[in-house]
Amino acid sequence: MATETTNLTDGMHVLADALLLNGIDKMYGVVGIPVTDVARIGQGKGIRFIAMRHEADAGNAAAAEGFLTGKPGVYLTVSAPGYLNGLPPLKEATVNGFPVIMISGSSTRDIVDMGSGDYEGMDQYNYAKPFCKAAYRIDDIKDIGLGVARAIRTACSGRPGGVYLDVPGEMMGMAMDAAEAEATLFKVVDPCPAMVPSQESIDRAVELLASAKHPLVVLGKGAAIAQAENEVQEFFEKTSIPYQPMSMAKGLMPDTSPLSTASCRGLALRSADVVLLMGARLNWMLSFGREKPWNPDAKFIQIDIDPTEIDNARPIAAPIVGDMKSALRLLNAALDKTPVKASDEWLSMLNEAKEKNNAKFAARTSADTVPMDHFNALGRINKVMEKHPDLYLVNEGANTLDDCRNIVNIYKPRHRLDCGTWGVMGVGTGYAIGTAVTTGGQVVSIHGDSAFGFDGMEVETACRFNLPIVFMVFNNGGIYKGDFQNIGTDGDPSPLTLMASAHYEKMIEAFGGVGYYVETPDELEKALEEAIASKKTCLIDVQIDIHAGEESGHIGNLNPVPVVGPLAPKPKEA
Repeated sequence: MATETTNLTDGMHVLADALLLNGIDKMYGVVGIPVTDVARIGQGKGIRFIAMRHEADAGNAAAAEGFLTGKPGVYLTVSAPGYLNGLPPLKEATVNGFPVIMISGSSTRDIVDMGSGDYEGMDQYNYAKPFCKAAYRIDDIKDIGLGVARAIRTACSGRPGGVYLDVPGEMMGMAMDAAEAEATLFKVVDPCPAMVPSQESIDRAVELLASAKHPLVVLGKGAAIAQAENEVQEFFEKTSIPYQPMSMAKGLMPDTSPLSTASCRGLALRSADVVLLMGARLNWMLSFGREKPWNPDAKFIQIDIDPTEIDNARPIAAPIVGDMKSALRLLNAALDKTPVKASDEWLSMLNEAKEKNNAKFAARTSADTVPMDHFNALGRINKVMEKHPDLYLVNEGANTLDDCRNIVNIYKPRHRLDCGTWGVMGVGTGYAIGTAVTTGGQVVSIHGDSAFGFDGMEVETACRFNLPIVFMVFNNGGIYKGDFQNIGTDGDPSPLTLMASAHYEKMIEAFGGVGYYVETPDELEKALEEAIASKKTCLIDVQIDIHAGEESGHIGNLNPVPVVGPLAPKPKEA
């Protein structure tokens, strides 16, 4: 008697099918037991797999995709140590509001739960929970479609963030009928529904704006993540209210806009009487809205999709709870009925301060001094970037980050990526790779030499995939700068000292990329123009003065000050 043959499939194939059905056609990761074949099968079905050198960089690449598209970027890690490497970018994406899904293989459940000592055994599902919006573990092949759908909806809806999806190796090897497996899969419908704020909250906000003598908008990356640039631009066209751009909000309005207060930030914040937070949160980056340089009597309007973010650090007079696009559309419509315009007196006061500060700044950014410092090196980079407004910029470091934010202009939304809300280093090469893969565009990725040390090996990945990225390493030979001295007796370099004589460009040459070594502003400008024109993977070692830089950049106030010993403040002379 003939037996009927069954067309079988397994968890690895079903997972790839579930991702593709939901439009996820890219994945970043590092393979190994038990997920090697997840990557190979996914690649065979049409998922572009970007194999990277470290799980944290894979997570950051996926986070960049989430920021740029509003859809979850996905990264894959092995169990235990690889999984642990992937947790920091998961947490960072959640803090930043980037939609990301981390998929990790894990060990057999019963052995882990009984503590019997499985290979790389770890309760990954429960460890992940504090690092993300939600964690899910798929124990049965029939639940893969549901698990993927839940991960997508959780990552995208409300305030976006990271989701952990645990796929035990045992489940990945499960088999079932292919037709039955296909029937368990589905495409998520409207994963990020609009959350429309109440009209009452809009009217309250407009009334408060209309009463302001010195209104100010703080423009945050939440508006960039929401892809609300059209609504943002309409608001400023109607009101002419000045705005302070946060770093990843740069480009929602061009940095050259006359309404930007970037070069008179202190005056704007301490003088504003009504402040509209447009996709920004009153966290440490804004001194919680209650410390210097803020006007202590200022009243705040806050647009936020998360109601628990309201009043998180100080009272909010006019909260608008809803998604950014819906809120701004209602706000713009309300402005037609109740027009609000910034006064000429307020704009003139800010413009006068900007003109003075810009003149001082221009002298530093246009200088031809050698060795270079951060200012004149970044000034030349800005000169080149002005000719190429479509370039994406990635930036990390301490002084290299702080000064670049102030000097290099951005003209289009979501064209600048940096460490964001959590303020960490080691994100740059991952963000650059994710940006190049996601957009197909050219990327300039500017790193301090210390920051580059966290993730520099990924230049091999960029070369392997022929990505049009120009990496730039600002080499001043140290963390913050290179002139710190050892205060002990062991003769070793200072804890902050790196190699000022290093030639970072040699790294990329080893992998087939193009390297440049520059010491003058003219050499820097020429090398960057050549690198951009080549559309190849390049690295420019930008040699700057070892004395250039401030300890901790712009946030030295966060360092505790020793009260005794050689680093204690010296007593003032009588």
